[in-house]
Amino acid sequence: MNPVKAVAEIENLRVVVGDRAIVDGVHLRVLPGRITALVGASGSGKTTTGLALLGEYPAGARVSGAVRVSDGPVGYVPQHPGAVLNPARRIGALLRDIARTQVRHLPRRDRRAAVRVRVLRALALAQLPDATAMLRRFPHQLSGGQQQRVVLAQALLLGAEVVVADEPTTGQDELTKRGIVEQLAAVSRAGIGVVLLSHDLDVVRALADEVLVMRDGQVVESGPAERLGRAPRHPWTTELLASEAPPARIEPASEGAEVLRVGPLTAHHGRTAVLRIPELTLHAGQCLAVLGRSGSGKTTLARCLAGLHRNHDGAIHLDGAPLPRSLRDRTRRQLAAVQYVFQDARASFDEHRPVLHQVARTAVRLRGTTEADALAEARATLVGLGVADALVHRRPDRLSGGELQRAALARALLAHPRVLICDEITSGLDTVTRRSILDTLAGLVRERGDLSLVLITHDLTTAALATRTAVLEAGALVEETPAREPLTAPLSGGRRQG
Repeated sequence: MNPVKAVAEIENLRVVVGDRAIVDGVHLRVLPGRITALVGASGSGKTTTGLALLGEYPAGARVSGAVRVSDGPVGYVPQHPGAVLNPARRIGALLRDIARTQVRHLPRRDRRAAVRVRVLRALALAQLPDATAMLRRFPHQLSGGQQQRVVLAQALLLGAEVVVADEPTTGQDELTKRGIVEQLAAVSRAGIGVVLLSHDLDVVRALADEVLVMRDGQVVESGPAERLGRAPRHPWTTELLASEAPPARIEPASEGAEVLRVGPLTAHHGRTAVLRIPELTLHAGQCLAVLGRSGSGKTTLARCLAGLHRNHDGAIHLDGAPLPRSLRDRTRRQLAAVQYVFQDARASFDEHRPVLHQVARTAVRLRGTTEADALAEARATLVGLGVADALVHRRPDRLSGGELQRAALARALLAHPRVLICDEITSGLDTVTRRSILDTLAGLVRERGDLSLVLITHDLTTAALATRTAVLEAGALVEETPAREPLTAPLSGGRRQG
């Protein structure tokens, strides 16, 4: 019996940048109709390995080893698909341009119909319903999940036999994740080899045939997904699996004074009401998790609290006093009291200035601290949060995602806030880094008795940290209760059986 021919292979890949091997001795074999997952912490080398299939490497990299792919392009579905779609062209125009290159051998009179058939078939395979309406829209009129499916449809139209999906479920709610699982499973059933780069172990379990566990640029363990989950052989695989357990819930010794009171509040985008909150309160030492799907209004609520969304009616009180709707109208004390940590930590930093100076600036600007004292406090806070002292003088592009997220926390903490708002800050992190960040947040609340935490999240494991949970749906507060144990059942139903 002849072995199945691989559609892509990597042999002994080594990628060196400067004096560091970011990938070292990696082997990978991609088979048609099979899904191979690369998992590991930030900086493990999984993205560099996946991009090698596209012939893409970091600037200045020295590369050795062999990369072979079958005839035709390698499809790539990036973590942020909107960045690779032309914002000025409708989806139909983008896809038809590709399909026309595939039908030039046909008589001219038959080409238009053939193009339409190919486009609709690609959209169906990419699991994008209501294709006719979708073709009339521009990329900005689509959700992130829909943009992702359009990018996948482009790859399928080009005839890709291999698709690299880079963190496709990052930042997505559970329902959207299930859709992505179904989408990639359908692509695999069509005979296309899929390379899944992911830190989401539930998605890996639901989809992958083969899993490669990476650490420090090397594959430390590989095997069938079921076997790795049941009987891991390497300590790092065991640590990855253990990091999925929910964090210890923050349990205040006693209910502290009321710090924040919200509502009744109605927020608008233009003239459309997008959020209605009858009332929410937050006490010192508490953690409130705000849960909801994409578009439920949870980030709008967070931005209202921080003074970043001023188009709302209603009241927000801090320590019993009303907070101005816009941060421009808030005093330095009020600005310091409510601090916001963004989901995209990298975008919140100036790429040209050292991280240490950007963190210290908060204490200078909001508390009037001298620059020397602010730099000393910033360094101590960064190191205390787990950012190595050797890294604090670097620019943001020299830090990993987890390190930058800790730096963003340090920057907010230098304001000595009463309320810390964390907006999906763990959604792009691997399970080990996410668990470490959550443990850090819990420790901060326990150590600083006057600090309260608002966690904006779609992730039930992250929400397990909270004292109380508020659930939003379509802009309405549908439930507010003491936090419950998260749902821990793995995703199912996406992978074909047999």
